[in-house]
Parts: sequence; structure tokens; C-alpha cells
Amino acid sequence: MPHATAPPATGHRPRWWTELPLIAVVYALYSVGRLLVRGDVSTAVDNGLAILRFEQALYLNAEHPLNRLFTSTPSIGIPADFAYASLHYVVTPAVLVWMFRRRSAAYRAARVWLMNSTLLGLVGFTLMPTCPPRLLDAGHGFVDTMAQYSAYGWWGEGASAPRGLSGMTNQYAAMPSLHVGWSLWCGVLLWRHGRHPLVRAAGIAYPLITTVVVMGTANHYFLDAVAGAAVMGLGALLVKPVIRFADGVKARLAGVLPGGLLGGRKRGGASTAAAAIPATVSPDIATVSPDVSAGCKTSPGERIPGQRTTSADPPGTAVGGTAARDAADADASDDAPAAAR
Repeated sequence: MPHATAPPATGHRPRWWTELPLIAVVYALYSVGRLLVRGDVSTAVDNGLAILRFEQALYLNAEHPLNRLFTSTPSIGIPADFAYASLHYVVTPAVLVWMFRRRSAAYRAARVWLMNSTLLGLVGFTLMPTCPPRLLDAGHGFVDTMAQYSAYGWWGEGASAPRGLSGMTNQYAAMPSLHVGWSLWCGVLLWRHGRHPLVRAAGIAYPLITTVVVMGTANHYFLDAVAGAAVMGLGALLVKPVIRFADGVKARLAGVLPGGLLGGRKRGGASTAAAAIPATVSPDIATVSPDVSAGCKTSPGERIPGQRTTSADPPGTAVGGTAARDAADADASDDAPAAAR
């Protein structure tokens, strides 16, 4: 997905005081939207069972063995629960900040990619509410490891939400898995823009580990993870059209709103003071210091302090000074002797 992280055509440098509110608003809208699109529980259960049967028909059922491993081995299950409950809140913002500070030329495309995919995930939650494996009837063979190991963490029995706040989250928003989607976003950026081998290795390991964790903790099916990757791919394809659209809207608003509200200093551009200099005035002239004479005239032969003289001029005569101009005027006068002319 190189085009999703490629530097933009312009040299615009992002500013944190505009980026931070934008990201906060988008995430708040996503969180509220995810909460409001709760579907019917019976429909979500039917969708979950349909996914499980489809996977079993294709021999893709990796959830059961992983879930049994995490359930029977606390040394694996407990760290996996912590990873599921926290890493997407920590790693994703950390990579976003890293891109902002260290790879600012590609930051805007990366941010638009993340937002596109997140909103597409919200569409998926709306169209296909899905019951995760951990909430299916126990007869289907899954154990909720989040509930099993809840005494070790801050979460309760309601997924990764803090105790008592499970009602503030949509537990049937399993398709697609944005845990996997966001981890893939982080992995691509770390691989593409990381310079140290360990950073690039983390870019490979993080999405793979996340995929295993979401299945082993019985929070997602394998096809949820596939859908999460597909959503990220579609979000990457929409990066350039969305940026063009946003730039077009900004250009139209710039023609309506007072100057300076949408703009800002361009990277390496001229300042507003320089732009105010008339076109007929040379920029070099506009930047020199004020006239040292400040409108005052010097007497003939008087030298301005610090002004150079030539060896041919008499003492006290400045090059281009008042005495030189007076001599030139006398030479050109009709009353001057012919020899002088």
C-alpha cells in the first residue's frame, strides 16, 4: 500500500493544534456511532454462527485450538488478554505521533488512511452485527478468556471495557476486526518508514500477534481478521480521492472566508510582510536598513560616518556624497568655463 503512505504533492507541514482536535472528533464520532449501531442480538448470533460454519466448511477453524491453548495456559492467556485490552489504545496513537514528528511528509496520507478504514469499519458493524465466539452458547466450545482472567486486569466480563462499563460498548461489533486492521496499519507504516531492523521486524510481528490474540481470546473469528485487513486495503485506495476532495473544499472555503482562517504559513514560503511589498520594489531593497541620513542633508565636504571614500577623493569627500553631486552639477552648468565642461 505505498500510495497510502506516500508524501503529498505539497510541502504542507501538519500542525498539532489542528490535528489533535480533528483526530479526537473523528474518534468520538466513531465511538458514539459504534454504540448506536447495535443490532438485534439474535441477528448477531445468527451471523456469528454462519461465519463459524463457513470457516469449518473451509477447514479454517483455528479459533478452537487457540482458545483451548489460551484457556489452559494462564502464562499465555493472561498476557494475551492484556494485549487485547490495551495495545490498540497505545500502539496506534504512538505510531501516529511518530509519523507526525519523524515522517511528517507522509503523515497526512497515513492519517487519512486510518480514518477512512475506521469509518468503513463502522459501516461493517452497522450492516453485519456479529456475535463474537466468546458470547456464543458454551456448547459451541469457546471459553471467554477475558472473563476467566478478569481478576488479573481492569476489565470485567464485558470484553475489554473496564468493570461496570460494558454497557458503554458494542460487544457485537466483531465484523470486521479493527484490532487487526489497526495493527496492520501500524505494521505497514513501521515497515515502510522504520530505519532500524528491529522497528521493521516489529512491523511484521505486531499484526501477526494481534491476529492470534483476537482468535485465542475468542473475541474474533478468523474471517473477522480477514475483513479487517480488507477494510484497511479499501481505506488505502480511498486516500488520494479523499485528499483531493478535502483540498478542493478547503480551496473553495478559502475564497469565501477571510484570509488566514484556513491558511497558514507555508513551509519555506514567503512571509506576509514580504508579500505586502509592491511588485515594483525589489525585495532586496525592501530588506535593507532605513536611510541613515533620515532625511537630513550633509554639508559639502562633510563625511557620513562609516561611508567609504576613494583614494582619488579629497579628504572628507564621500563616494556618491553631496560634494560629488555638487561638483557634477557645476560641470554641467552653462556658466562653467569651457575647459571645465
